[in-house]
Amino acid sequence: MTALAQLSRDLADLVARASPSVVGVEHRRGQGSGLVLTPDGYLLTNAHVVRGAEPHAHGRRGHEPLQVRLPGGAAAPATLVGADARTDLAVLRADAPALTPLALAEARRLEVGELVVSIGNPLGFERSVSTGVVSALYRDLPAAEGGLLQGLVQTDAAVNPGNSGGPLLDATGTVVGITTAMLPWARGIGFAVPAHTASWVAAVLLRDGEVRRPVLGVAARSEELSPEAARRCGQPRAVRLVAVEAGSPAERAGLREGDLLLAAAGAPLFTLDDLARAMVLAGGEGRTGEVPLAALRGAERLAVAVHPRPPLREAA
Repeated sequence: MTALAQLSRDLADLVARASPSVVGVEHRRGQGSGLVLTPDGYLLTNAHVVRGAEPHAHGRRGHEPLQVRLPGGAAAPATLVGADARTDLAVLRADAPALTPLALAEARRLEVGELVVSIGNPLGFERSVSTGVVSALYRDLPAAEGGLLQGLVQTDAAVNPGNSGGPLLDATGTVVGITTAMLPWARGIGFAVPAHTASWVAAVLLRDGEVRRPVLGVAARSEELSPEAARRCGQPRAVRLVAVEAGSPAERAGLREGDLLLAAAGAPLFTLDDLARAMVLAGGEGRTGEVPLAALRGAERLAVAVHPRPPLREAA
């Protein structure tokens, strides 16, 4: 068998394994895609796909009813467990037992140029498959209502209306992203929420029904480090503080404008989402809320501990 024939066979096998875990998501305002998180009916999709639905509203009057289209074409009612507009992710619960879940990659594993596969329901054509490559990483994209989706995966796999919420898979069949957006005036430019973000957001939504982000009291941006700085820091990206609020938890911990945050709770910080994850998980049940940070100020390395303010309630 030639290398091309083997690649084609492997791709067909991947799609055959993954497709039964991809569902359609439908309600009065439109339709999209989703993937199975757990065998007992928990699903992951985009928040914008289910916008207008109310958590736990099961077809009650005045609420948007949801249903999912299962493999084989059967429909099942669903309820919204919770949504997070900041990452455009939502968790649903469908009345459909014995589903086949897909694994989300919890660690960063994508590289630019890597082959990826998108499965979804573009324009209502269920479980359509397209292939492409990872065109770029850590892209930011304006979102609805003035928000900003950060740290996205850019791909040239075909993305059309209805793909939203479907999985982006690598060559092993592991979910590396959740398709979230495309540029309507361009071709070959689609975006996905990285799976390492989707994995922790989905876990918090399953537990709490919302993601409430503690307040550090800074304005910050993620940035790519120069080759020299990357060698010195041991990582390609970090989070730069561009402003520190007077009297904030960040100022009380000794952080200043211009500091470069390298790690939180021992995990490298590549994006603002990494910082949010550390703060959300530090404030979980039974935890103190303290977040140890590793920072760089000029050539000086700092180790500080911050206690973020209690989180503000997020609107879904």
